[in-house]
Amino acid sequence: MTDAPDCGPETVKPDSEIRPPSLLALPSYLVSHVARLGHDVLIAAVADHGLRLPHFAALTALADFGPLPQHVLADRLALNRSHLVGYLDTVEQRGLVRRTRDPADRRRQLVELTAEGEKLQRRLQAVAERSQEEFLHDLSPAERATLITLLRKVLVSENQQARKH
Repeated sequence: MTDAPDCGPETVKPDSEIRPPSLLALPSYLVSHVARLGHDVLIAAVADHGLRLPHFAALTALADFGPLPQHVLADRLALNRSHLVGYLDTVEQRGLVRRTRDPADRRRQLVELTAEGEKLQRRLQAVAERSQEEFLHDLSPAERATLITLLRKVLVSENQQARKH
């Protein structure tokens, strides 16, 4: 009797055998690829609710900060102001935000969540958190906290450098 070939699952090669080790030593290379993985999971989770990531970001910023002038919201999200207008049009048509004239400066629009927007944002926040749990399932809670701390440190440093220039 002859031995049958092993028909089990293919052995998956470690990333270090697939990608160039010199690139795997570059934090920016690693961060960009890991970010894409997490981004894709989050985009899919938000899309299940008929929204895109910038819509979720706007709702979340308003939940965190309260009503904001439209230009301040764009700046806090690092979005082009004209692009934000389109995103806000979509969520306003769905009854999730309302825009009103700023009483302090009638030239400005204030953006605020509606009650429906608050409810959806809370649901989306829970969905987003679950998507990130799935994305980072191989990391312990302590490792996740460390990763977030380190990434925030880099972001804060970059923001401080940008303000100096």
